[in-house]
Amino acid sequence: MAHQELLSRAMTRHMVTTHWLGQSGRDYALRSEPLDTFAMTEADLYVIAKGRQVLWVGSTADLVADPISRSRFRLALDCANGVFRLDAPEDRLATIWDLEQAVPAPVVVAQAA
Repeated sequence: MAHQELLSRAMTRHMVTTHWLGQSGRDYALRSEPLDTFAMTEADLYVIAKGRQVLWVGSTADLVADPISRSRFRLALDCANGVFRLDAPEDRLATIWDLEQAVPAPVVVAQAA
């Protein structure tokens, strides 16, 4: 497989957006990241999940400042099958709280009349 094709597939996989509903009912458009190669940016939030279950939500600041968060992050990575990124929210702590109990949004299917 050509290098360009591999790069294109990786970029496409990186750009997949899925919708999750926070415990408040708010809809979040989260971008899927490859679990084996994702790299965290400083301002964005990350959701590490196994299927429909959120295992960890946070940012690099949480990993640096909070040993408990760091432990939860490591455990989550051992169990996870998905990583999702949210561009830096205005209210980081409220968004973390909301996403900790998030679930994937149901897929709406339009039906002809």
